[in-house]
Amino acid sequence: MIDIETVTRIRQLHHAERWPIGTIAAQLGLHHETVERALSEEAPAEPPPRASQLDPYLAFTREILAKYPRLTATRLWHMLRERGCPLSTRQVRRKVAELRPVPREGFLRRRTFAGEEGQVDWASFGHVLIGSARRALSAFVMTLSYSRMLFLRFFFDQSLENFVRGHVEAFAAFGGVPRYLLYDNLRAAVIDRHGDAVRFNPRLLELAAHYHYAPRACRPARGNEKGGVERSVRYARDSFFAARPFTTREDFNRQALVWRDEIAARRPWPEDDRKTVADAFAEESTRLLPLPTHAFETDLVLPVRSGKTLYLRFDLNDYSIPPTAVGRALSLVASETTVRMLDGTIEIARHRRSYDRHRRIEDPAHIEALLSEKRRARGSSPCARLIGAVPSAEAFLEAAFQRGESVALTTERLLLLLDDYGAQELRLAMEEAQARQTPRVGSVVYILGKRRRQSQRRPALPVDLSRRPDLKDLYVKPHASETYDELSRSDDDDDERE
Repeated sequence: MIDIETVTRIRQLHHAERWPIGTIAAQLGLHHETVERALSEEAPAEPPPRASQLDPYLAFTREILAKYPRLTATRLWHMLRERGCPLSTRQVRRKVAELRPVPREGFLRRRTFAGEEGQVDWASFGHVLIGSARRALSAFVMTLSYSRMLFLRFFFDQSLENFVRGHVEAFAAFGGVPRYLLYDNLRAAVIDRHGDAVRFNPRLLELAAHYHYAPRACRPARGNEKGGVERSVRYARDSFFAARPFTTREDFNRQALVWRDEIAARRPWPEDDRKTVADAFAEESTRLLPLPTHAFETDLVLPVRSGKTLYLRFDLNDYSIPPTAVGRALSLVASETTVRMLDGTIEIARHRRSYDRHRRIEDPAHIEALLSEKRRARGSSPCARLIGAVPSAEAFLEAAFQRGESVALTTERLLLLLDDYGAQELRLAMEEAQARQTPRVGSVVYILGKRRRQSQRRPALPVDLSRRPDLKDLYVKPHASETYDELSRSDDDDDERE
Protein backbone atom coordinates (compact mmCIF):
# COMPACT_ATOMS: atom_id res chain seq x y z
CA MET A 1 0.00 0.00 0.00
CA ILE A 2 1.26 3.45 -0.84
CA ASP A 3 -0.06 6.76 0.44
CA ILE A 4 -2.17 9.17 -1.54
CA GLU A 5 0.71 11.61 -1.97
CA THR A 6 2.78 8.93 -3.77
CA VAL A 7 -0.19 8.02 -5.96
CA THR A 8 -0.63 11.67 -6.86
CA ARG A 9 3.06 12.01 -7.69
CA ILE A 10 3.01 8.87 -9.90
CA ARG A 11 0.00 10.10 -11.87
CA GLN A 12 1.48 13.57 -12.31
CA LEU A 13 4.79 12.19 -13.65
CA HIS A 14 3.05 9.76 -16.00
CA HIS A 15 0.21 11.85 -17.38
CA ALA A 16 1.72 15.35 -17.24
CA GLU A 17 5.43 14.70 -17.73
CA ARG A 18 4.99 11.57 -19.95
CA TRP A 19 7.40 9.42 -17.95
CA PRO A 20 7.21 5.71 -18.65
CA ILE A 21 6.35 3.25 -15.88
CA GLY A 22 9.88 1.90 -15.59
CA THR A 23 11.38 5.36 -15.21
CA ILE A 24 8.87 6.25 -12.51
CA ALA A 25 9.54 2.99 -10.64
CA ALA A 26 13.32 3.53 -10.81
CA GLN A 27 13.19 7.15 -9.71
CA LEU A 28 10.73 6.58 -6.82
CA GLY A 29 12.18 3.26 -5.71
CA LEU A 30 8.96 1.31 -6.32
CA HIS A 31 8.09 -1.99 -7.99
CA HIS A 32 6.72 -1.54 -11.51
CA GLU A 33 3.52 -3.40 -10.54
CA THR A 34 2.95 -0.87 -7.75
CA VAL A 35 3.23 1.94 -10.30
CA GLU A 36 0.89 0.13 -12.69
CA ARG A 37 -1.65 -0.43 -9.94
CA ALA A 38 -1.50 3.27 -8.93
CA LEU A 39 -2.15 4.26 -12.54
CA SER A 40 -4.94 1.78 -13.09
CA GLU A 41 -6.92 2.29 -9.87
CA GLU A 42 -9.57 4.97 -9.77
CA ALA A 43 -9.60 7.56 -7.06
CA PRO A 44 -11.02 6.10 -3.85
CA ALA A 45 -14.63 6.98 -3.35
CA GLU A 46 -15.65 8.92 -0.33
CA PRO A 47 -17.07 6.78 2.43
CA PRO A 48 -20.86 6.86 2.58
CA PRO A 49 -22.25 9.14 5.27
CA ARG A 50 -23.10 7.52 8.54
CA ALA A 51 -26.73 7.15 9.37
CA SER A 52 -28.07 9.57 11.99
CA GLN A 53 -31.07 9.38 14.28
CA LEU A 54 -32.01 12.82 12.94
CA ASP A 55 -32.35 11.54 9.37
CA PRO A 56 -36.12 10.90 9.63
CA TYR A 57 -36.54 14.48 10.86
CA LEU A 58 -34.19 16.25 8.40
CA ALA A 59 -36.96 17.38 6.06
CA PHE A 60 -38.94 18.84 8.98
CA THR A 61 -35.82 20.53 10.42
CA ARG A 62 -34.88 22.13 7.10
CA GLU A 63 -38.43 23.35 6.57
CA ILE A 64 -38.61 24.97 10.01
CA LEU A 65 -35.18 26.63 9.67
CA ALA A 66 -36.03 27.95 6.22
CA LYS A 67 -39.22 29.49 7.57
CA TYR A 68 -37.73 30.68 10.88
CA PRO A 69 -33.97 31.08 10.36
CA ARG A 70 -33.45 32.71 13.77
CA LEU A 71 -35.25 30.01 15.76
CA THR A 72 -33.09 28.79 18.64
CA ALA A 73 -31.78 25.22 18.66
CA THR A 74 -33.33 24.67 22.10
CA ARG A 75 -36.79 25.52 20.86
CA LEU A 76 -36.30 23.30 17.80
CA TRP A 77 -35.19 20.44 20.09
CA HIS A 78 -38.46 20.72 22.04
CA MET A 79 -40.39 20.53 18.75
CA LEU A 80 -38.41 17.47 17.62
CA ARG A 81 -38.78 15.73 20.98
CA GLU A 82 -42.56 16.10 20.78
CA ARG A 83 -42.33 14.30 17.42
CA GLY A 84 -40.32 11.40 18.85
CA CYS A 85 -36.72 12.45 18.14
CA PRO A 86 -34.41 10.78 20.73
CA LEU A 87 -31.41 13.13 20.29
CA SER A 88 -30.10 15.32 23.10
CA THR A 89 -30.06 19.10 23.09
CA ARG A 90 -26.32 19.18 22.31
CA GLN A 91 -26.70 16.82 19.31
CA VAL A 92 -29.54 18.89 17.90
CA ARG A 93 -27.56 22.09 18.42
CA ARG A 94 -24.60 20.71 16.43
CA LYS A 95 -26.84 19.60 13.58
CA VAL A 96 -28.72 22.91 13.52
CA ALA A 97 -25.38 24.75 13.21
CA GLU A 98 -24.77 22.79 9.99
CA LEU A 99 -28.26 23.22 8.58
CA ARG A 100 -29.13 26.80 9.57
CA PRO A 101 -28.98 29.12 6.55
CA VAL A 102 -26.40 31.87 7.00
CA PRO A 103 -27.38 35.00 5.08
CA ARG A 104 -24.54 36.87 3.53
CA GLU A 105 -25.03 40.51 2.65
CA GLY A 106 -23.07 42.11 -0.12
CA PHE A 107 -21.73 45.64 0.21
CA LEU A 108 -20.59 48.25 -2.24
CA ARG A 109 -17.28 49.92 -1.61
CA ARG A 110 -17.79 53.41 -0.16
CA ARG A 111 -16.04 56.21 -1.96
CA THR A 112 -15.89 59.84 -0.83
CA PHE A 113 -14.46 63.04 -2.21
CA ALA A 114 -11.40 64.66 -0.70
CA GLY A 115 -12.34 66.77 2.32
CA GLU A 116 -15.89 65.41 2.25
CA GLU A 117 -16.12 63.07 5.26
CA GLY A 118 -14.48 62.01 8.51
CA GLN A 119 -15.39 59.19 10.89
CA VAL A 120 -15.25 59.36 14.70
CA ASP A 121 -15.28 56.73 17.44
CA TRP A 122 -14.05 55.86 20.93
CA ALA A 123 -11.74 52.90 21.54
CA SER A 124 -11.18 51.28 24.94
CA PHE A 125 -7.65 50.22 25.91
CA GLY A 126 -8.20 48.72 29.37
CA HIS A 127 -7.27 50.40 32.66
CA VAL A 128 -4.18 52.04 34.14
CA LEU A 129 -3.22 52.95 37.71
CA ILE A 130 -2.64 56.62 38.51
CA GLY A 131 -1.44 56.62 42.11
CA SER A 132 -4.21 54.76 43.94
CA ALA A 133 -6.85 55.48 41.25
CA ARG A 134 -7.79 52.93 38.58
CA ARG A 135 -8.59 54.91 35.44
CA ALA A 136 -10.09 53.70 32.17
CA LEU A 137 -7.74 54.42 29.25
CA SER A 138 -9.67 55.39 26.11
CA ALA A 139 -8.60 56.75 22.75
CA PHE A 140 -10.50 59.29 20.67
CA VAL A 141 -10.01 58.38 17.01
CA MET A 142 -10.89 60.45 13.93
CA THR A 143 -10.15 59.20 10.42
CA LEU A 144 -10.51 61.15 7.16
CA SER A 145 -12.43 58.86 4.81
CA TYR A 146 -10.59 59.89 1.63
CA SER A 147 -6.93 59.92 2.66
CA ARG A 148 -7.20 57.56 5.68
CA MET A 149 -5.16 60.03 7.73
CA LEU A 150 -6.00 59.43 11.38
CA PHE A 151 -5.85 61.32 14.68
CA LEU A 152 -5.32 59.47 17.97
CA ARG A 153 -5.64 61.01 21.42
CA PHE A 154 -5.78 59.21 24.79
CA PHE A 155 -8.03 60.23 27.70
CA PHE A 156 -8.92 58.82 31.11
CA ASP A 157 -12.66 58.65 30.41
CA GLN A 158 -15.18 58.92 27.57
CA SER A 159 -16.95 61.99 28.93
CA LEU A 160 -18.68 64.51 26.71
CA GLU A 161 -16.01 67.12 27.50
CA ASN A 162 -13.22 64.81 26.32
CA PHE A 163 -15.29 63.89 23.25
CA VAL A 164 -15.55 67.57 22.31
CA ARG A 165 -11.89 68.16 23.23
CA GLY A 166 -10.84 65.33 20.90
CA HIS A 167 -12.67 67.01 17.99
CA VAL A 168 -11.00 70.37 18.61
CA GLU A 169 -7.52 68.85 18.80
CA ALA A 170 -8.13 66.68 15.71
CA PHE A 171 -9.25 69.69 13.66
CA ALA A 172 -6.15 71.57 14.78
CA ALA A 173 -3.91 68.61 13.86
CA PHE A 174 -5.51 68.28 10.39
CA GLY A 175 -5.45 72.03 9.84
CA GLY A 176 -9.07 71.97 8.70
CA VAL A 177 -12.49 70.34 9.04
CA PRO A 178 -14.29 67.80 6.79
CA ARG A 179 -17.77 68.75 5.62
CA TYR A 180 -19.41 65.77 7.36
CA LEU A 181 -18.54 63.66 10.35
CA LEU A 182 -19.99 60.18 10.70
CA TYR A 183 -20.80 58.86 14.19
CA ASP A 184 -21.89 55.56 15.63
CA ASN A 185 -24.89 55.74 17.96
CA LEU A 186 -22.77 56.55 21.03
CA ARG A 187 -24.39 58.63 23.77
CA ALA A 188 -22.04 61.58 23.41
CA ALA A 189 -23.27 62.07 19.83
CA VAL A 190 -26.84 60.69 19.61
CA ILE A 191 -29.22 61.08 22.55
CA ASP A 192 -32.34 59.71 20.84
CA ARG A 193 -33.33 58.02 17.62
CA HIS A 194 -36.54 56.87 15.95
CA GLY A 195 -36.02 55.21 12.60
CA ASP A 196 -34.09 57.64 10.43
CA ALA A 197 -34.91 60.59 12.72
CA VAL A 198 -31.91 61.42 14.90
CA ARG A 199 -31.63 63.81 17.85
CA PHE A 200 -28.00 64.83 18.34
CA ASN A 201 -26.45 65.94 21.60
CA PRO A 202 -26.90 69.75 21.93
CA ARG A 203 -23.24 70.17 22.92
CA LEU A 204 -22.17 68.37 19.73
CA LEU A 205 -24.45 70.60 17.67
CA GLU A 206 -22.79 73.68 19.21
CA LEU A 207 -19.42 72.26 18.18
CA ALA A 208 -20.66 71.54 14.64
CA ALA A 209 -22.06 75.07 14.32
CA HIS A 210 -18.74 76.55 15.46
CA TYR A 211 -16.71 74.56 12.89
CA HIS A 212 -19.37 74.57 10.13
CA TYR A 213 -19.60 70.82 9.58
CA ALA A 214 -22.69 68.57 9.59
CA PRO A 215 -22.96 65.52 11.89
CA ARG A 216 -24.35 62.27 10.51
CA ALA A 217 -25.29 59.07 12.35
CA CYS A 218 -24.80 55.51 11.12
CA ARG A 219 -27.85 53.32 10.88
CA PRO A 220 -28.15 50.85 13.77
CA ALA A 221 -26.16 47.62 13.32
CA ARG A 222 -24.43 49.05 10.24
CA GLY A 223 -20.80 49.05 11.30
CA ASN A 224 -19.72 48.84 7.66
CA GLU A 225 -20.75 52.47 7.21
CA LYS A 226 -17.86 53.60 9.38
CA GLY A 227 -15.42 50.85 8.56
CA GLY A 228 -12.62 53.38 8.05
CA VAL A 229 -12.40 54.42 11.69
CA GLU A 230 -12.86 50.84 12.90
CA ARG A 231 -9.93 49.72 10.79
CA SER A 232 -7.94 52.64 12.19
CA VAL A 233 -8.72 51.49 15.73
CA ARG A 234 -7.62 47.93 14.92
CA TYR A 235 -4.46 49.26 13.25
CA ALA A 236 -3.65 51.43 16.29
CA ARG A 237 -4.10 48.45 18.63
CA ASP A 238 -1.75 46.23 16.64
CA SER A 239 0.84 48.73 15.47
CA PHE A 240 0.99 51.30 18.28
CA PHE A 241 -0.53 50.05 21.54
CA ALA A 242 0.66 46.43 21.55
CA ALA A 243 3.61 45.83 23.94
CA ARG A 244 4.07 49.58 24.51
CA PRO A 245 4.57 50.46 28.23
CA PHE A 246 2.40 53.20 29.71
CA THR A 247 4.26 55.97 31.54
CA THR A 248 2.15 59.12 31.61
CA ARG A 249 -0.78 60.18 29.46
CA GLU A 250 1.16 63.15 28.14
CA ASP A 251 4.04 60.91 27.06
CA PHE A 252 1.63 58.39 25.54
CA ASN A 253 -0.02 61.09 23.44
CA ARG A 254 3.38 62.35 22.35
CA GLN A 255 4.34 58.84 21.22
CA ALA A 256 0.99 58.48 19.40
CA LEU A 257 1.72 61.66 17.44
CA VAL A 258 5.19 60.41 16.45
CA TRP A 259 3.75 57.02 15.46
CA ARG A 260 1.08 58.64 13.32
CA ASP A 261 3.56 60.81 11.40
CA GLU A 262 6.38 58.29 11.03
CA ILE A 263 4.49 55.00 10.59
CA ALA A 264 0.75 55.38 10.00
CA ALA A 265 1.11 58.23 7.51
CA ARG A 266 3.74 56.32 5.49
CA ARG A 267 1.67 53.21 4.88
CA PRO A 268 0.38 52.65 1.30
CA TRP A 269 -2.81 54.46 0.40
CA PRO A 270 -5.56 51.83 -0.17
CA GLU A 271 -6.84 53.52 -3.34
CA ASP A 272 -3.43 53.61 -5.04
CA ASP A 273 -0.45 51.80 -3.55
CA ARG A 274 1.92 54.05 -5.47
CA LYS A 275 1.01 56.79 -2.98
CA THR A 276 1.22 56.94 0.78
CA VAL A 277 -1.47 58.11 3.17
CA ALA A 278 0.59 61.27 3.70
CA ASP A 279 0.54 61.97 -0.06
CA ALA A 280 -3.24 61.55 -0.17
CA PHE A 281 -3.64 63.78 2.87
CA ALA A 282 -1.54 66.51 1.24
CA GLU A 283 -4.08 66.50 -1.57
CA GLU A 284 -7.07 66.36 0.80
CA SER A 285 -5.87 69.06 3.18
CA THR A 286 -6.47 71.74 0.54
CA ARG A 287 -10.15 70.68 0.35
CA LEU A 288 -10.90 70.85 4.08
CA LEU A 289 -12.98 73.65 5.55
CA PRO A 290 -10.82 76.38 7.14
CA LEU A 291 -10.55 76.60 10.92
CA PRO A 292 -12.41 79.41 12.72
CA THR A 293 -10.49 82.26 14.34
CA HIS A 294 -10.97 80.91 17.85
CA ALA A 295 -11.07 77.29 18.99
CA PHE A 296 -14.24 75.95 20.60
CA GLU A 297 -14.31 76.16 24.41
CA THR A 298 -13.93 72.65 25.82
CA ASP A 299 -13.58 73.22 29.57
CA LEU A 300 -16.11 71.63 31.91
CA VAL A 301 -18.07 74.23 33.92
CA LEU A 302 -19.94 73.14 37.06
CA PRO A 303 -21.85 75.13 39.71
CA VAL A 304 -20.38 74.26 43.13
CA ARG A 305 -20.74 75.28 46.76
CA SER A 306 -18.42 74.24 49.58
CA GLY A 307 -19.63 73.05 52.95
CA LYS A 308 -17.92 74.07 56.17
CA THR A 309 -14.43 73.20 55.02
CA LEU A 310 -11.88 74.94 52.84
CA TYR A 311 -12.19 72.41 49.98
CA LEU A 312 -14.28 71.61 46.92
CA ARG A 313 -14.45 68.00 45.72
CA PHE A 314 -14.04 67.24 42.02
CA ASP A 315 -13.24 63.96 40.27
CA LEU A 316 -12.30 62.08 43.49
CA ASN A 317 -10.01 64.84 44.82
CA ASP A 318 -10.32 67.96 47.05
CA TYR A 319 -9.13 71.41 45.93
CA SER A 320 -8.67 74.35 48.32
CA ILE A 321 -10.41 77.73 48.01
CA PRO A 322 -9.92 81.03 49.91
CA PRO A 323 -11.65 81.07 53.32
CA THR A 324 -13.76 84.04 52.24
CA ALA A 325 -15.40 81.81 49.57
CA VAL A 326 -16.51 79.04 51.94
CA GLY A 327 -20.26 78.43 51.67
CA ARG A 328 -20.69 80.67 48.62
CA ALA A 329 -22.01 79.71 45.18
CA LEU A 330 -19.03 79.34 42.84
CA SER A 331 -18.22 77.96 39.39
CA LEU A 332 -15.66 75.18 38.88
CA VAL A 333 -13.91 75.17 35.49
CA ALA A 334 -11.89 72.04 34.69
CA SER A 335 -9.59 71.48 31.74
CA GLU A 336 -7.26 68.55 31.07
CA THR A 337 -4.52 70.09 33.20
CA THR A 338 -6.05 72.69 35.53
CA VAL A 339 -8.95 73.19 37.91
CA ARG A 340 -10.12 76.77 38.46
CA MET A 341 -12.72 78.30 40.79
CA LEU A 342 -14.59 81.43 39.75
CA ASP A 343 -16.67 83.80 41.84
CA GLY A 344 -18.81 85.25 39.09
CA THR A 345 -16.21 86.12 36.46
CA ILE A 346 -13.32 86.55 38.94
CA GLU A 347 -10.87 83.67 39.33
CA ILE A 348 -10.23 83.05 43.03
CA ALA A 349 -8.27 79.77 42.87
CA ARG A 350 -6.26 77.72 40.35
CA HIS A 351 -4.76 74.24 40.82
CA ARG A 352 -3.06 71.61 38.69
CA ARG A 353 -5.54 68.81 38.03
CA SER A 354 -4.86 65.46 39.70
CA TYR A 355 -6.01 62.12 38.29
CA ASP A 356 -5.21 60.30 41.53
CA ARG A 357 -7.91 59.76 44.16
CA HIS A 358 -8.46 61.08 47.70
CA ARG A 359 -5.75 63.70 47.19
CA ARG A 360 -5.90 67.13 48.84
CA ILE A 361 -4.55 69.81 46.52
CA GLU A 362 -3.87 72.99 48.50
CA ASP A 363 -2.68 76.52 47.88
CA PRO A 364 -0.47 77.58 50.85
CA ALA A 365 -1.94 81.09 50.65
CA HIS A 366 -5.42 79.68 51.34
CA ILE A 367 -4.20 77.81 54.43
CA GLU A 368 -2.33 80.86 55.77
CA ALA A 369 -5.37 83.08 55.25
CA LEU A 370 -7.52 80.64 57.21
CA LEU A 371 -4.99 80.48 60.08
CA SER A 372 -4.80 84.28 60.22
CA GLU A 373 -8.56 84.47 60.36
CA LYS A 374 -8.63 81.93 63.18
CA ARG A 375 -6.02 83.92 65.10
CA ARG A 376 -8.06 87.09 64.71
CA ALA A 377 -11.14 85.23 65.84
CA ARG A 378 -9.38 83.99 68.95
CA GLY A 379 -8.18 87.55 69.71
CA SER A 380 -11.72 88.92 69.56
CA SER A 381 -13.00 86.86 72.52
CA PRO A 382 -13.05 88.41 76.03
CA CYS A 383 -10.68 85.81 77.42
CA ALA A 384 -8.23 86.31 74.53
CA ARG A 385 -8.33 90.09 75.00
CA LEU A 386 -7.54 89.75 78.71
CA ILE A 387 -4.70 87.27 78.16
CA GLY A 388 -3.34 89.37 75.30
CA ALA A 389 -3.06 92.38 77.62
CA VAL A 390 -1.96 90.43 80.72
CA PRO A 391 -0.41 87.04 79.80
CA SER A 392 -0.27 85.95 83.46
CA ALA A 393 -4.08 86.21 83.57
CA GLU A 394 -4.29 82.69 82.06
CA ALA A 395 -2.75 81.16 85.19
CA PHE A 396 -5.02 83.34 87.37
CA LEU A 397 -8.14 82.18 85.53
CA GLU A 398 -7.05 78.54 85.83
CA ALA A 399 -6.57 78.94 89.59
CA ALA A 400 -9.96 80.69 89.89
CA PHE A 401 -11.63 77.85 87.98
CA GLN A 402 -10.07 75.28 90.31
CA ARG A 403 -11.61 77.14 93.28
CA GLY A 404 -15.07 77.03 91.71
CA GLU A 405 -15.20 80.57 90.33
CA SER A 406 -16.99 81.34 87.07
CA VAL A 407 -14.34 81.98 84.41
CA ALA A 408 -16.69 84.04 82.24
CA LEU A 409 -17.79 86.29 85.12
CA THR A 410 -14.21 86.62 86.43
CA THR A 411 -13.00 87.58 82.94
CA GLU A 412 -15.71 90.19 82.54
CA ARG A 413 -14.86 91.86 85.86
CA LEU A 414 -11.11 91.73 85.25
CA LEU A 415 -11.64 93.48 81.88
CA LEU A 416 -13.41 96.33 83.72
CA LEU A 417 -10.45 96.59 86.09
CA LEU A 418 -8.13 96.55 83.06
CA ASP A 419 -9.90 99.58 81.65
CA ASP A 420 -9.72 101.43 84.98
CA TYR A 421 -6.21 100.53 86.21
CA GLY A 422 -4.25 99.48 83.13
CA ALA A 423 -2.41 96.25 82.30
CA GLN A 424 0.61 96.83 84.55
CA GLU A 425 -1.36 97.44 87.74
CA LEU A 426 -3.77 94.59 87.02
CA ARG A 427 -0.89 92.17 86.42
CA LEU A 428 0.77 93.06 89.72
CA ALA A 429 -2.51 92.75 91.60
CA MET A 430 -3.33 89.33 90.10
CA GLU A 431 0.18 88.03 90.82
CA GLU A 432 -0.10 89.20 94.41
CA ALA A 433 -3.53 87.59 94.76
CA GLN A 434 -2.16 84.31 93.46
CA ALA A 435 0.78 84.53 95.84
CA ARG A 436 -1.71 84.91 98.73
CA GLN A 437 -3.66 81.94 97.25
CA THR A 438 -6.78 84.09 96.89
CA PRO A 439 -7.42 84.07 93.09
CA ARG A 440 -10.69 85.98 93.30
CA VAL A 441 -11.85 89.24 91.79
CA GLY A 442 -12.58 90.64 95.25
CA SER A 443 -8.98 90.07 96.32
CA VAL A 444 -7.71 91.79 93.15
CA VAL A 445 -10.04 94.76 93.77
CA TYR A 446 -8.75 95.06 97.32
CA ILE A 447 -5.07 94.91 96.24
CA LEU A 448 -5.61 97.47 93.49
CA GLY A 449 -7.29 99.85 95.92
CA LYS A 450 -4.54 99.42 98.48
CA ARG A 451 -1.80 100.04 95.89
CA ARG A 452 -3.55 103.20 94.76
CA ARG A 453 -3.80 104.55 98.28
CA GLN A 454 -0.18 103.70 98.99
CA SER A 455 1.06 105.47 95.88
CA GLN A 456 0.30 109.08 96.61
CA ARG A 457 2.64 110.21 93.89
CA ARG A 458 0.45 108.81 91.17
CA PRO A 459 -2.34 111.03 89.89
CA ALA A 460 -5.86 109.75 90.28
CA LEU A 461 -7.06 107.79 87.31
CA PRO A 462 -10.09 109.21 85.54
CA VAL A 463 -13.25 107.25 85.94
CA ASP A 464 -14.70 105.84 82.72
CA LEU A 465 -18.47 106.38 82.78
CA SER A 466 -19.06 105.41 79.13
CA ARG A 467 -20.85 102.25 80.28
CA ARG A 468 -22.96 104.14 82.85
CA PRO A 469 -24.50 107.18 81.17
CA ASP A 470 -27.00 107.39 84.05
CA LEU A 471 -24.14 108.48 86.41
CA LYS A 472 -22.94 111.25 84.14
CA ASP A 473 -24.69 114.02 86.16
CA LEU A 474 -24.30 112.37 89.56
CA TYR A 475 -23.05 114.75 92.31
CA VAL A 476 -21.03 113.29 95.19
CA LYS A 477 -20.66 115.39 98.32
CA PRO A 478 -16.96 115.55 99.30
CA HIS A 479 -15.89 114.46 102.81
CA ALA A 480 -13.11 115.64 105.01
CA SER A 481 -9.73 114.07 104.26
CA GLU A 482 -9.32 112.97 107.90
CA THR A 483 -12.12 110.46 107.32
CA TYR A 484 -10.11 108.71 104.59
CA ASP A 485 -6.99 108.62 106.79
CA GLU A 486 -9.00 106.88 109.50
CA LEU A 487 -10.28 104.32 106.96
CA SER A 488 -6.74 103.73 105.68
CA ARG A 489 -5.48 102.94 109.14
CA SER A 490 -8.39 100.56 109.64
CA ASP A 491 -7.54 98.68 106.37
CA ASP A 492 -3.92 98.31 107.41
CA ASP A 493 -4.97 96.76 110.71
CA ASP A 494 -7.16 94.24 108.83
CA ASP A 495 -4.27 93.40 106.54
CA GLU A 496 -2.00 92.63 109.49
CA ARG A 497 -4.64 90.33 111.02
CA GLU A 498 -4.71 88.25 107.84
